[in-house]
Amino acid sequence: MTYGEVAKMAGSPKAARAVGNIMSHNWNKSIPCHRVVKADGTTGGYNRGSAKKIKLLKSEGVNI
Repeated sequence: MTYGEVAKMAGSPKAARAVGNIMSHNWNKSIPCHRVVKADGTTGGYNRGSAKKIKLLKSEGVNI
């Protein structure tokens, strides 16, 4: 999903940046925020580092 899609599902379709901000402060491993990407298909940020996000996605079979 994209940040915008998450925002829309949460009932606030214009809140993509807010979703990114909230996820940047998430340290709960049970919430898979590393699976959310930017609308242009790039990975975007991750609070544990972009390299870690890419590594996690690859380990889950995502072709990056």
